[in-house]
Amino acid sequence: MENVIIIGSGPAGLTAAIYAARANLKPLVIEGVIAGGQTGGQLMITTDVENYPGFPDGVKGPEVIELMHKQAERFGTRFVLADVDRIRLTEGSPFKLEADGVTYETHSVIISTGASARWLGLPSERELTNRGVSACATCDGFFFKDQDVSVVGGGDTALEEAMFLAGICKSVTLIHRRAELRASKIMQERAKRHPKIKFVWNAEVREVLGVKEGTVTGLSLENTITKETFVHPTQGLFVAIGHIPNTQLFKGQLTLDDNGYIKTVPGSTATNVEGVYACGDVQDHVYRQAITAAGTGCMAAIEAERWMGAKELI
Repeated sequence: MENVIIIGSGPAGLTAAIYAARANLKPLVIEGVIAGGQTGGQLMITTDVENYPGFPDGVKGPEVIELMHKQAERFGTRFVLADVDRIRLTEGSPFKLEADGVTYETHSVIISTGASARWLGLPSERELTNRGVSACATCDGFFFKDQDVSVVGGGDTALEEAMFLAGICKSVTLIHRRAELRASKIMQERAKRHPKIKFVWNAEVREVLGVKEGTVTGLSLENTITKETFVHPTQGLFVAIGHIPNTQLFKGQLTLDDNGYIKTVPGSTATNVEGVYACGDVQDHVYRQAITAAGTGCMAAIEAERWMGAKELI
């Protein structure tokens, strides 16, 4: 019987592990990402991180994960490299889960399975990721200071990205496949009034140019009405067409919002099932930053420890 099992090993899960281990809970982290993503979360596919506190000269994303992993191990966290195939939450604690054919029992569960950015699905996009292609303006916008960049999308997230980039970049072009945006009216008005933001309507990205050069040089766009193709010069592409939370395993057991994110009690990481907590991007569709994920990981571990103490399980 485990005290706490943490599912996921990004900044949220590893921070939860550090706090739980220091509380002598002997946490077990199951590292696999449910959606088949990269172990260690989205930081593992992030090159330069310059906004994580404590690294004045910046740091590589995988290095942050490696350091947090070692810190969790130092306090006694155990790790299993496996994907969770099945979990039973509705009957309450103790919870049972299966990972790669092994069954585990635990008093509490911390879910930190994260969310995956939606991509356009182009080979050139994949080849130029972190070389001019990004899914996070807050993370990477600074690298495009005084440059011309483009944002693909039409919702609030896309306009928020465009507004953020407009404060850093020379110009921002928002590319949308329709003639009308899906974003809220107030966001649309703000973006349309901004002198640095312009729009390309009824257009889809067919190819990201610059693979041979090793950096984005432009976009091949297709007009969705006339089917005419044309080149749009740009130095950076920000894909803002949404994220997919890794919550498939929890459907029907935990309360999810309309977009599939786990709902937590306001000001807490508690889910609708007592003894089950959710932290990081799996429950946060607003900030989606490593530092906020780490913060909620800390909260989840403290809440789990207090809950088990109140139930006299530890």
